[in-house]
Amino acid sequence: MIGVKGKVWVVGLGPGDIGYITPEARAAIDTADTIIGYKTYVDLIKPLIEGKEVVSNGMRREVERCEAAVRLAEEGKGVALVSSGDPGIYGMAGILMEVKEQQNSSIEVEIIPGVTAVSAAAASLGAPLMHDFAIISLSDCLTDWERIKKRLNCAGDGDFVIALYNPKSSQRVTHIEEARDILLKYKKPETPVGIVRNAKRGKEEVIITNLEDMLKHPIDMLTIVIIGNNSTYIKNDKIITPRGYAV
Repeated sequence: MIGVKGKVWVVGLGPGDIGYITPEARAAIDTADTIIGYKTYVDLIKPLIEGKEVVSNGMRREVERCEAAVRLAEEGKGVALVSSGDPGIYGMAGILMEVKEQQNSSIEVEIIPGVTAVSAAAASLGAPLMHDFAIISLSDCLTDWERIKKRLNCAGDGDFVIALYNPKSSQRVTHIEEARDILLKYKKPETPVGIVRNAKRGKEEVIITNLEDMLKHPIDMLTIVIIGNNSTYIKNDKIITPRGYAV
């Protein structure tokens, strides 16, 4: 990759700890002339980007960041557009590709995968994702809440393990309550639930509870909530979803 120009690497930084950044992601960051990203994520990698041009801004300016990445790559620069977790899962990859196509740009784009939040949270809980699972964001900024509720009903009816992203914000406090009530139609009250805040990042907090009691615990935008299926159980303070092997 050394010396490549006119290219954007969309880089997954993983959950936040530099130790969880993949070698390929670090190589892309090292090679890039310019680093672009949400300020919070750029701050996480400060030790890796000394001396580089940095373009950072706040939340809900994702399109601006992608437009800047395309523009700088068109000028011949190598750009690392950084994204938390995996850039293809609620990350920057899709937006960058849409902007590139909308502008009819011929720049090269490479997506560098990363450890996503649900994988990081699951690792701290044990093995809750060993069978089919669904990831559902409770944020209705870009998706209608009625559609999100439909997805919750479908996933609950299918007995999926369900991971909830963006479960609760200061402005959006009742969606997690509605989601819990929907899932209680399909899952037992004692269904294991894992709540992980700052997964694989500093000051990680892990709570193991059940579907009936989950709202008694603090949940915010830094939290991933994983709700088991009807086979999931808790043993020695770990959540396990059997895959079906004869053990």
